[in-house]
Parts: sequence; C-alpha cells; structure tokens
Amino acid sequence: MTSRRKFLQAGTAATAGFFIVPRHVLGRGFVAPSDKVNVGIVGVGGRGRKNIIELLKEDDVQISALADPAEYWDLANFYYRSKAGRGPVRQMIEEERPDAPKISEYEDFEKMLAEESELDAILCATPDHTHAYVSIKSMQAGKHVYCEKPLTHNIWEARRVSEVARETGVATQMGNQRHSSGDLRDGVEHLRAGVIGDIQEIHAWVPATRWNNYLEGVPTEATPIPKGLNWDLWLGPRADRPFHETYAPVTWRDYWDFGLGALGDFGCHDMDAATWGLDLPLPSKIQVRPAGKNSELLTPYGEIGYYEFAGKDGKPDIRLNWYSGGLQPRRPDLLPTSEKLTSRGEMYIGSKGIMVFGGKDYVRIYPEELRPTEVPTTLAASNGHHRDWIDAIKGGPQASSNFEYGAHLTEITLLGVLSLRLGGAMIDWDAENMKARGLPEAERFIEESVRGGWEM
Repeated sequence: MTSRRKFLQAGTAATAGFFIVPRHVLGRGFVAPSDKVNVGIVGVGGRGRKNIIELLKEDDVQISALADPAEYWDLANFYYRSKAGRGPVRQMIEEERPDAPKISEYEDFEKMLAEESELDAILCATPDHTHAYVSIKSMQAGKHVYCEKPLTHNIWEARRVSEVARETGVATQMGNQRHSSGDLRDGVEHLRAGVIGDIQEIHAWVPATRWNNYLEGVPTEATPIPKGLNWDLWLGPRADRPFHETYAPVTWRDYWDFGLGALGDFGCHDMDAATWGLDLPLPSKIQVRPAGKNSELLTPYGEIGYYEFAGKDGKPDIRLNWYSGGLQPRRPDLLPTSEKLTSRGEMYIGSKGIMVFGGKDYVRIYPEELRPTEVPTTLAASNGHHRDWIDAIKGGPQASSNFEYGAHLTEITLLGVLSLRLGGAMIDWDAENMKARGLPEAERFIEESVRGGWEM
C-alpha cells in the first residue's frame, strides 16, 4: 500500500486548490449540448456491463476508459449470463462502436482519473463497499457521477457523499433504475393525490435471500486468486484477507464487509415510491430482525421488521414494514381474494382503502370505486434513468435520484441494515447527531473503519 499512498498524496496535492471552490462556480465540467459526454466506467462486472449497454444507446455518450481490478469474470452461472471484466467488456463496446476511439484500461480507477484528463463523468458499478470512495474521489476530481445503489455501505458515507455532491455541484444520479419507470411514478402520483386517504401503514417485500445458503461463517481457507484479478485493489478499504471463491464475483453480497443483504440490495428500489411519494423524513425508530440461523459476519437468509416515520402536517405517523427471503405481510380484510400477492411488491394501507404495487397491473386500488379517472401530474416525465443524468451533465435539470435524494433513501435503507447487524436491536435514531441512542456498539457500523490510504 505504500506506493498507493504516495500516488494519492501526489494527486491530492496537484488538485487541492480545486476542492476549495464548488465546480458550478468555476464552470468546470461543463459539457455543451452539442458535445459528446466522455464517460469512464469504474467496475465492469455484471452491473457495469448492464449500465454500459444502456449508455451505448445514447449517441452523445462516448465511453473512453474502463477501470476494474479484474480482467475477466465468467458470469454464466449467475443471472447476468455473460462474461465481464475489462477484457470482455472492452470487446463488447468495440464491437458495438467499431469507429470509436480506442478504449483505455486500468486496474486502479484513481490512475484513470489522473491520466484521462478529458473524462467528463464517471459511472460507478463496483461492489457496495467501494461506492462511496469511488464517488467521492470522482466528484472531487470534478467529474459528474452516476453510482449504483445503495449509494454507500454505511450511514456516515451517505452523509459524506451528499456533502461532497453539494460542495462540487456536479451532476449526479443513483442507480435505482425503477425510479425513472412510468409504473413507479404512477404509484407516486397516486400517493401524492391521496387517493386512498392518509397512509398509515406500508408493506414492502422481496423474495431475495443469501446467494450461498450453505455458508455458516466466513471461510477460513483460501482458494486460488483468479488470473488477472488484483485482489488487494478489489478489497479496497476493507481489511486484508486471503481470497476465497465465495467472495467474488457477485456473491460478495453474502458478506457484511462487502454487501448489505436483501435490504441493502433492494431497499433503494422497493422503499423508493414510499419515500418519494410521501416525502418521508428519516425514521425515528427502526427494528429489523434476521430470519433463520445466522452468523454476525454474514447477511441473513431473510429479514422482517419495521420503520416508524413521524407524520407531517397533522397526518398520522407511518409504519413501514419490510420483508425478504419469502416472508410476506398478512392479507388485510379489504384485499379481495382475487388479488394474489406477487413474490415482490408493495402495499399501502390508507384511511379510505388499499393500494397494491407489483404484478402485471402496477397500481391497484381497493375498493375499486376509489380509483380516480385522472390523477394530477406533479412529476416531470423521465427520458430514462441514464438519459436524465446525461441531460443534467449538459445543463438540464438535475436528475431526480441525484445524490441528495439518493443519500436520504440510502440512509433510510441502511438504518434497517444497522438494526440487522446488531442482531435485530431497536434503533432509536438521533438523526441530527447521527447516533443510535443508548447503543454505543452501533458506532462501528454507522462509520466503518477503513485501511490506510482509503480514507474519505
């Protein structure tokens, strides 16, 4: 790590003057509407490859550089059903755009930032534990940033990422792609219009569970490091340990050091409509329990718990209930027997009726006579999740899942994760001071320790 620290110190010294003044004041990073946006990709595994496919649909986007510690991943046995890593992804881009300039490859994204001065923007699709580091360093280098969800791995990082986004003024977007879908926005409009009255209770459930259900603890033995993988760089801010095949690719989500379980994976999707549509503040009390036999170092098989949100403007408090691993809510009396709960969905209980998300018809209202013939439109139409970010880079309105909103939604998600990591403890959240009242043991999860050279 010595050479890395020297490199970081040199890079920081060279750009320190820029960090003092926000980017939007200096006008740095401005891309004319007629110009192509020059994007570097950090993390070209399964999600990185998916994001690149979306960016390649945009004629005014040029992907110029890739950074990833891995040269090659075979993802045929995972839901990505593809090959990834720098080599296969570079080949995919070059086949799609044979006339484009040659793409540069890097193991270390910070070397890419230092050498690729023409980059306008960075898309981060690394494992969760490096989201904050990549986003912060990229924004401080004056780059616009798109980062996959969850935005960060802990609550302190979420606050820091939001702060740096405000300081630098760059265009940002968190990668919770459902946020820009017409179906989810339709649900948000129904919530804002008060179609089922004042919301009192929310249920959100996903079928996701641990990837490797046979695991009972962290591996004690090592397996060979895949050829072309810089394991030290992949670990990033986490403590050194031998490589094991269950760490990467994809199944890193099973380990708290790298992933955040089903709640961390899906919370920024499946609590988005509630947070956005009801303008939810940070919750006051949170308790999410792990389901099934568990290790304190592994994410659980399933999850069940709740968040309590203070009501606004004389409206009642709201309780949001979360379920994963096949667990689902009880059916309320108002729900007709013909309404089958899908494996993933959301249900809103209001003072007048029920609204259900999920399945073929995204929004269903019961009793059906409450369904309005027309719902007022309060949201600007999305041109697509990636397109909205590109438009913001070119001077358009900020993307609607920008880092201010994304950090707020991520913190809500991570408060449930905090309870899980404490074995299902009830969190009495002091948002102003970023403290779990009466739980000093929570501090190590609110702000996790990092290796030297990876400070944020």
